[in-house]
Amino acid sequence: MIKIFFLSLITITQVLKAVSQNDSDAIIGLWMSSENNLEVEIFKAVGQYNARVVWIDDSNDKSRPMNERRDKNNPDEKLRNRKIIGLEVMYGLTYDPEQNEWNNGKIYDPDSGKEWNAKAWLTKDGILKVRGYWNFEFIGKWISFKKTR
Repeated sequence: MIKIFFLSLITITQVLKAVSQNDSDAIIGLWMSSENNLEVEIFKAVGQYNARVVWIDDSNDKSRPMNERRDKNNPDEKLRNRKIIGLEVMYGLTYDPEQNEWNNGKIYDPDSGKEWNAKAWLTKDGILKVRGYWNFEFIGKWISFKKTR
């Protein structure tokens, strides 16, 4: 009887561990902003979650196609020639299973050249919410994304 109990406990632990792992990777994939003007790819690297720009809407300024846009507002002059497409704009998020959210990351805004603290979470409807903030979560803004793949 004790043997069955321990085997059951080990099985339940393994199932819970697998479910937790699946939850942590739920943000991996391609995500389109709710404004349909930005698509990012979220990927896992060394146990952290990062995002890079894969597409931006350039219809408002055809003189600067998306493949030619650069990180011109970066405070580091050496980085101002980086292309926006492929640029990692969010990095360092780690999954918190108790809160069911990704925390302790950074988000970079190439329009302003500023970096902010970042966190992300999924709504019950599968919408990804990303919040960029400075020191305090209530001082910031968030953006919504819908998974495309």
